[in-house]
Amino acid sequence: MSVAVAPARSLRLSPLERIELLCDPGSVHAIRSEVGDGVVGAAGRVEGRPVFAYAQDSSFAGGSLGTAHADTILRVMQLAERAGAPVVGFVESAGARMQEGLAALGGFGRIFSANVALSGRVPQISVITGVSAGGGSYSPALTDFVVMVEGASMFLTGPGVVREAIGEEVDSDSLGGTRVHARNGVCDLVAADVAEAARATRELLSFLSRAPAAARPAPPGDPARFVPSVARRTYDVREVIRSLADAGHFLELAPRWARNMATGFARIEGRAVAVVANQPRYLGGVIDSAASEKAARFVRTCSSFGLPLVVLVDTPGFMPGVSQESAGVIRHGAGLLRAFSEARVPRLTVVLRKAYGGAYITMNSKDLGAHLAFAWPGAEIGVMAARQAVQIIHRREPSLDELAARYASEHLGAYVAARKGFIDEVIEPAETRERLAWGLATL
Repeated sequence: MSVAVAPARSLRLSPLERIELLCDPGSVHAIRSEVGDGVVGAAGRVEGRPVFAYAQDSSFAGGSLGTAHADTILRVMQLAERAGAPVVGFVESAGARMQEGLAALGGFGRIFSANVALSGRVPQISVITGVSAGGGSYSPALTDFVVMVEGASMFLTGPGVVREAIGEEVDSDSLGGTRVHARNGVCDLVAADVAEAARATRELLSFLSRAPAAARPAPPGDPARFVPSVARRTYDVREVIRSLADAGHFLELAPRWARNMATGFARIEGRAVAVVANQPRYLGGVIDSAASEKAARFVRTCSSFGLPLVVLVDTPGFMPGVSQESAGVIRHGAGLLRAFSEARVPRLTVVLRKAYGGAYITMNSKDLGAHLAFAWPGAEIGVMAARQAVQIIHRREPSLDELAARYASEHLGAYVAARKGFIDEVIEPAETRERLAWGLATL
C-alpha cells in the first residue's frame, strides 16, 4: 500500500461519509442514527454482500466512548453476528469518556468481550482514521485486520501521560504512528488516505468472502527465473508469488513486520488463497520469533474463515543465538507448528529451493498434515545443509567437499524425499500454478 502523506481533509470526512466510501453506492442504511453520541452505525453492502460498520466522530467529545456510544457499536456487532456478515470499524477515539467514569470503562469491556466472541466467526476489520488512545487501541488489536491511514496514530497512553509518568518527550506519530505499528505487527496495511483505506478494506473483504472471481492468467514465464540456483543468493519471493497468482496480484499484509516471512492473499484460477512464504531477501529466509508469530497469527485467521493455505518454502532453518532463545523462539516456533496442525482448510506446500531441520517440519510439511507437498527438482530437504552435516559426521575426514556432494545426493535431493514419501511429487517450476490449481480444486 502507498505510504504517501494523506491530505488533511481526508481525516475530516464525516463518520457517515467514511462508511459510504466503504460500501456500494446507495446501499448504506443508518443504525441508531438518533442517538448522536459520537458514533454512527450502519449496514450496507460491499460487492453486493452484506457488511455492518460503525464510524467514530472525533468532533464529538474527541470520539470518546460513553455508554450510549458503546451500545451503538455493540448493536452493530450483534446484527453482524446474526447475519454472519463482516464488521468494519472506522476508529478515532480519545478513549473512555471521563465524565462517565466506570460506566465508560464497562462499555469498553463489553466491546472487547464482543470482539473475542466474534473472533473466527465473522471477519472484523479496524480502520484507524485518526488518534486512538487507551481502549480505542485495544479493540482494534482484537480484530482480525488493522488498516491505518497515514497520519493516524494509536497508543495505550498518550504523549502527555508518557511525559508525566516517565519524563519522556514524544509526539503522537513517534509514539504510535504508522511507521511504528507497521513494523511491530499491530498494523496490517497502511493507506495514504481514508479513500484508499476503504478500497483496501473492500479488497480484504473480497478475499475473506471466498466468493469465486473470474479466473485470470498469471504473468507469462517460468517462476524459476526469480530463484537463483545458488542456495546463498537472495531473491524476492513476492516475485514468485505474483508469477503464480491471477493477474500477478498479491495483497501482502504486514510487509514491514518480520520481513523474512511474507503473508498475504492472492487468487489462483479465481479461487482466493492465503499465502505464507519464507522471504530469502531478508535474513536469508531464516525463521525467527517474529516471523513465527506473524505466520501463526495469519494461518489461524485464514483457517477460521476457510481460506486454503499455499505455503512456499525456502529456509535454512531457525535463527540461532542467545537473543532468539531469550526471545522465546521455541515458544513462537511451536505456535506456528500448532497453527498449521490445527488448520482445517486445504494446505498445499511447495519447496522451492531448500528446507532444513525443524524449519522444514514447521513450514507445513507433509508429516505435519499438509494435504499435498510438492518440491522443485533442485530443492534440498533434510536435517541440515550437506557441508554442515558432513562436518559433524566426518570431523576428521580431509575431503569434505566430496563427502558433502555425496551426502547431498544421497540424503537431500527432492527425488530422494519423494521416494521416501516426504514429498508427494517433484514438479517442474513452470507446472507450479497448474498443480496448485488442481490441488485446490480437488481438495
